[in-house]
Amino acid sequence: MTESLNSFNAEKTLDVKGKEYTYYDLTAVEGLEKLPYSLKVLAENLLRTEDGKNVTKDHINALANWDPQAEPDTEIQFTPARVLMQDFTGVPCVVDLATMREAVSALGGTPDQVNPLNPAEMVIDHSVITEAFGSADALQKNVEIEYQRNEERYQFLRWGAENFSNFKVVPPGTGIVHQVNIEYLSRVVFDNDGVAYPDTCIGTDSHTTMENGLGILGWGVGGIEAEAAMLGQPVSMLIPKVVGFKLTGDIPAGVTATDVVLTITQMLREHGVVQKFVEFYGNGVKSIPLANRATIGNMSPEFGSTAAMFPIDEETIKYLELTGRPQEQIDRVEAYSKAQTMWL
Repeated sequence: MTESLNSFNAEKTLDVKGKEYTYYDLTAVEGLEKLPYSLKVLAENLLRTEDGKNVTKDHINALANWDPQAEPDTEIQFTPARVLMQDFTGVPCVVDLATMREAVSALGGTPDQVNPLNPAEMVIDHSVITEAFGSADALQKNVEIEYQRNEERYQFLRWGAENFSNFKVVPPGTGIVHQVNIEYLSRVVFDNDGVAYPDTCIGTDSHTTMENGLGILGWGVGGIEAEAAMLGQPVSMLIPKVVGFKLTGDIPAGVTATDVVLTITQMLREHGVVQKFVEFYGNGVKSIPLANRATIGNMSPEFGSTAAMFPIDEETIKYLELTGRPQEQIDRVEAYSKAQTMWL
């Protein structure tokens, strides 16, 4: 990780049950602590990656002085913490990395130096075809047929997983990319060699945004953007407008999660949220289970927003416990989000 210029003296130490983490404190810059949750994630990203070239003091100050009514006009460089790939769109990325290694070798260099700089994870989920059914071993048979049918492809991906650092492959038959992402791959708060920071993710699947329900800023991109992010290239974007969606009270008896999701989708379509962040707030947030939050996040492409964010709260912690995350990670998520004024 490139060291930040730390112009605002934001680098601090966070003690979490005896383990110390370095983090970049949002309260070090007046104005950042008042931002909507999603923009706090962007602000931390800039504080941590400030290099005086791609990310400068002016960019950080632009966020600190963010005007919710103004049209977006300030371009920033956002560096996602990880890249998530779905198999069909992800395979070409791995092919390109392998081709880069060949080119480096041909030029007399060390091919092993070509690796994703940020964690890249591929979930193979769309290709399993139902050939066997109606028996207890149907799933096993279908997965075996899948391996036989795509043997060369999977051999190549296995080679990639074994030879590239920062690259993992989730095999077929494990689950769909959305589920695997929120149930297993999502960190919520990263620990990178003792540096704690928010999990952020771009993915080659349009509905990767389910992770927004966990308080993780992320959205879908094309393969070229994903490759660039894997190699450490930041994503260029305008500081977006944020649309707040206030939730109050509880869901009435007889109203399903589908009813809620479709109603929210209809309202946001009518309002117009293209190229904007949507953020849910209010006392009604706490009554929405994580599964429903993830479903609402998953609908973000349907109503047109870049992301549809929920903050981190007790429900997030309960979900991390439910899905078997290590206690150290759970403690880190809670302590970090509270220290960063990112806890609901």
